[in-house]
Amino acid sequence: MAATRIDGKALAAKLKENVRAEAAVLPRKPGLAVILVGDDPASRVYVTSKRKDCEECGFYSEEYALPAETTQKQLLELVAELNGRADIDGILVQLPLPKGLDEREVLLAIDPAKDVDCFHPYNVGQLTIGTPVFQPCTPGGVMEMLREYHIDPAGKRCVVLGRSNIVGKPMALLLLHAHGTVVMCHSRTPDLKELAASADILVSAVGRTGLVTADMVKEGAVVIDVAVNRDEAGRLCGDVDYSAVAEKASYITPVPGGVGPVTRSVLMENTLAAALRHGKGALTIRLYREENTIVSSFSNRADCLTAEDAAHVFERFYTADKMRTGQSTGLGLAIVKALAERMGHTTAA
Repeated sequence: MAATRIDGKALAAKLKENVRAEAAVLPRKPGLAVILVGDDPASRVYVTSKRKDCEECGFYSEEYALPAETTQKQLLELVAELNGRADIDGILVQLPLPKGLDEREVLLAIDPAKDVDCFHPYNVGQLTIGTPVFQPCTPGGVMEMLREYHIDPAGKRCVVLGRSNIVGKPMALLLLHAHGTVVMCHSRTPDLKELAASADILVSAVGRTGLVTADMVKEGAVVIDVAVNRDEAGRLCGDVDYSAVAEKASYITPVPGGVGPVTRSVLMENTLAAALRHGKGALTIRLYREENTIVSSFSNRADCLTAEDAAHVFERFYTADKMRTGQSTGLGLAIVKALAERMGHTTAA
């Protein structure tokens, strides 16, 4: 039986519509600044796509296209300027940077509260201990896909191929936080084929065309292909031999049209979250449930929220079929108003 194709484009459109609806009630538009250094063609495509996403979500966006000769000092000065601007909630520096620029120093210079890519060590640390400020965009997109298709990692063997800081490591953390049993594989893993074949959920983020073949996938596995490569004919493809693996898997992501669009939608969610934290939503709260714990994050008046208040609002508005962990929903405004009424405050919309 052929696998169910996970439609990343459809999910991305749904997530962006949720973001657009929430952003529309804010007194000011969320703002995203994207910095592109050099003329890498792939990076240019990504930046253009992000600008389009901002337009669809009703965000304010700025693009800084800098020449490859830009110095470290010039780039850091631009980041510092954007850190200080109240109308910019998120800063994204498109990677990779040209040779001669210190990528680590640039990422460290971004205000963690505006680090919507979730690359700053502070945000990575928060993610590690289970209290994320932002979702890492690509791994967060994978988790959105699993939730959309009702695939629960809890109790399942989750094998991640690749250990990059951008995808592999945070992917393993998110699956672990979702109670999966996680195995991380890399270039020095001697029994890669056997470990991959043991996976209930297999995530490949290596960047090697044809890496995952049908004999590396067990019957009924969920296969998530994060990589974006080009085959010998120049066509976009992932790590997975799609046609062969689709005959064994229960769910599979295509390339293109799989993880990529959802990754960009998570960036929009992060930018909205940053705007809320920066006070653009008056008293704004987002609630979700993880087991029996009520977790909240909001933009201001943080001192006024008590566990009793959160529980009251949660019990009134939570519906398990509509609100998924970490995702914005149309209930957001109703939650804000109900909490404000209970606590004697007013809302912006």
